[in-house]
Amino acid sequence: MKIRHLAAAAVSLTLLAGPINACAGDFYLGASVGNATLDEDFDGLAVDDNSTAFRIVAGWRFNDYFSLEGGYHDFGNFEQTVDDAGGPVTAKLSADGFIFGATGRVPVSERFALTGSAGMFFWSGRAEINNVSQATPEDSNLYLGAGVSFDVSKNFQLTGDWIRYELESTVSGVLSVGLQYRFR
Repeated sequence: MKIRHLAAAAVSLTLLAGPINACAGDFYLGASVGNATLDEDFDGLAVDDNSTAFRIVAGWRFNDYFSLEGGYHDFGNFEQTVDDAGGPVTAKLSADGFIFGATGRVPVSERFALTGSAGMFFWSGRAEINNVSQATPEDSNLYLGAGVSFDVSKNFQLTGDWIRYELESTVSGVLSVGLQYRFR
């Protein structure tokens, strides 16, 4: 539980830093939606599924090359049903949590940039078999990503990225598109 409190404090500080210093840099808010994948053996049951994931972020861009951001990420629900000798068995897995990390940008043109991100994901998950809770893990793990951004206007930016999240020994990749609003 301490991890969640630490993550909430980090996100709160990130959210407060922008309005306080709005004249000194670029505070931004963003949201994205995408496809999360999971291929995991859970208690002898192979779960290979996709789900709709979403992310909400707030960040501070210090210059054209570097920003810090925090936010919330939800993987959605992964589900797999197989027929067993005793009838159908359904496994449901889900995870969500807070992110805190850095994003690097390499401008390719005046409006287009390549991005890379890395940080920590402070998460909790739920695992069920036939609607019976099996586990509720909590942890903090690394995330790494790469993407592109395009400045639609002075304030709006389209983003696209792929981020690899570690969830204990499990890995999930999320391909997403989003929109950011920069307070300049």
